[in-house]
Amino acid sequence: MNGKPCPRIRNDSGVGRYLIALAAIFRAAAVVNAAGDPIAKEVNSKEAEAPYIAHVTQLTDTSMGLGKAGEAYFSPDGKSIIFQAMPAGQTDYQIYTMDLASRKPKMVSTGKGACTCAYFHPSGRKIIYASSHLDPTLGQPKQPKESKGYAWDFNEHMDIFEADLDGGNLHRLTDAPGYDAEGSYSFDGKSIVFTSMRDGDQEIYVMDADGKNQRRLTDGKGYDGGPFFSPDGKTILYRGDRRDDAKMNLQLRMVNADGTNDRAITDNELFNWCPFWYPSGKCFIFTQADHGLRERGERPNYDLYMMTPDGTHLTRITFDPASDVLPAFSPDGNKLMWTSKRGGLTEAQVFVADFTLPKEFN
Repeated sequence: MNGKPCPRIRNDSGVGRYLIALAAIFRAAAVVNAAGDPIAKEVNSKEAEAPYIAHVTQLTDTSMGLGKAGEAYFSPDGKSIIFQAMPAGQTDYQIYTMDLASRKPKMVSTGKGACTCAYFHPSGRKIIYASSHLDPTLGQPKQPKESKGYAWDFNEHMDIFEADLDGGNLHRLTDAPGYDAEGSYSFDGKSIVFTSMRDGDQEIYVMDADGKNQRRLTDGKGYDGGPFFSPDGKTILYRGDRRDDAKMNLQLRMVNADGTNDRAITDNELFNWCPFWYPSGKCFIFTQADHGLRERGERPNYDLYMMTPDGTHLTRITFDPASDVLPAFSPDGNKLMWTSKRGGLTEAQVFVADFTLPKEFN
């Protein structure tokens, strides 16, 4: 989340407030809406979703030894997925791959530290993921955390690694002090876009696929994260906040691949999160929720929406009373995969469904 995820962030840091609040959603990986979304109360969720998703299937579950799972992405051939999951009885996520025919998860990370944000190389022969397994403090007693719900630890030893599909030939790509994670490849496989706190503020960076030529793209105070290249490689879609108002109403943003024309795509009083491109590049999917409901004593519901890159044609895709987050399309656009607790699950798992593109985006 994922879905996704440094030293403990300063209390006076605006980005810190947003990252901790964002992490609460990511680690919970979909909060069940006990109070109910006003829209969800008025519709039959299955009927409302039927024009867009069909044959909804849960891909991961506790019988696989996975306490919770999420932030899954398809392989280039659409036959496998890579995702993060928390092994039963453990407290940190590891990275797994799964062949969709056999449905047998395989851990491909080291099993040490915390992991997040895995992605396939377009060739299908390599993977990247972020891991803190080189943290020299692993195994040492940790200071008790002040708990206000879930919070992701933005470990300064979190770095991005490349590996073979089975996890072998692990190679470190980033080593700058500060959290480096949330990486994904360009469609041609030549570049990786990622998030880093190396300069004190969480910003968007890009590097060559071998880790060379690391350079910063964004320069705005506040949280920037979860970046993805557009299919044509010209634009990077991400989530960010420049308001510094502690409301955590993240907005969707885009920046050109060379760092020019950084602009907001949404401008609302809602929480907009985890955008992901549709393969045509003509639209994208993301999670949206109304955090203002909390002020009225209700829990916001997290659902999937789509829109075009100019910020128009907003279309709601999911209506389930459990939250739906961290969406991703198959390479052919015929499948939608996301993280959810639908069906009464106590912990989030990975779901997939057949997908029909809304006519607004054809």
